[in-house]
Amino acid sequence: MAISKQRKEELVANYAEWLKQSQAVILTEYIGLSMKQIDDLRSKVREAGGEFHIVKNTLGKLAFERAGLEVPESLMEGSTAAAFAFNDAPAMAKVLTEFARTSEFVKIKAGYLENRLITDVEVKNLADLPPLPVMRAQLLGVINAPASKLVRTLAEPARQVAAVIKAFAEKDSAPVAA
Repeated sequence: MAISKQRKEELVANYAEWLKQSQAVILTEYIGLSMKQIDDLRSKVREAGGEFHIVKNTLGKLAFERAGLEVPESLMEGSTAAAFAFNDAPAMAKVLTEFARTSEFVKIKAGYLENRLITDVEVKNLADLPPLPVMRAQLLGVINAPASKLVRTLAEPARQVAAVIKAFAEKDSAPVAA
């Protein structure tokens, strides 16, 4: 079924806006997926805070150009679907690489991370990063470590003095052995 020129323009505008809003965009090949599998993948992508859309190559290329991104010709060949990561790029990469690992029909072509072209290997490396809450907790631990060490170092002399006084007090109050 043919798409009207107005609808094509709306799609290009939507895709260009999503490209600008996304932390990452991952391009995949999806030959052979059933609609049930595509819907399953879309729901997993939505849970990760993104959108998954099948993109007509000519419209996708126009959207990338409109968003100010250069896209190699090889990425816009064959069947193309784009996953837009609005919140958590590693989570999106993880969803797609897991799906590609379990499905013989999905292949990751490449992606864009903060407007920089990344290869399929880099997308898989991005998927290996821990989720955003875990990364925040690790960063907070690294930031807090010097402060807590400083507090322990400053409190140690006072703790030692208190231990000596306590030992001296216990020695004086101990019964004298005959």
